[in-house]
Amino acid sequence: MRSIFSAVNQPLRWAQPSAFRMEYELLSGEEVFATLAFRSSFGTLATAETTDGCWTFKRVGFWQTRLTVRACGEEQDLAVFKNNTWSGGGTLEFPDGRTFRATTNFWKTRLEFHQASEEVLVAFHSGGFFHLSADVEIMPAGAGLPELPLILSLGLYLIIMMQQDSAAGAAVAGGAAG
Repeated sequence: MRSIFSAVNQPLRWAQPSAFRMEYELLSGEEVFATLAFRSSFGTLATAETTDGCWTFKRVGFWQTRLTVRACGEEQDLAVFKNNTWSGGGTLEFPDGRTFRATTNFWKTRLEFHQASEEVLVAFHSGGFFHLSADVEIMPAGAGLPELPLILSLGLYLIIMMQQDSAAGAAVAGGAAG
């Protein structure tokens, strides 16, 4: 695995090698730059690994969900992602006050991270239902960002969570109609 920073100007894609496992790879061609793996198909705990760092992501809460970001093996939150339930997206907040805003389109097929100036740092274009993938576009403003490896991993995690929420909502709506 090489550093994500060495792939900034290359086409990147998150891919799921097997539809039967909740494991994903960030690829440029055949080269792997990051991985994201869920501990269980039914849980929300996932581990992201790059040469630039290792983090765990876990969604907590029911009505007011948030997502904790921790360095692997640590108990203290490195950052927290707070969902904006009504308009999609949310805010990634670091203890030192730095924030990055995430936005989605209506269909939740595009996810973007913005800095405070509203400039787009990273964009994800997702597709597939049983075999998820997401094309990643790193904008010039995001290329040198120290948090880039974390944001690239977190972005896919958020896409997966949105997809699971949509599937659960469809199942509830289908059950209510029946």
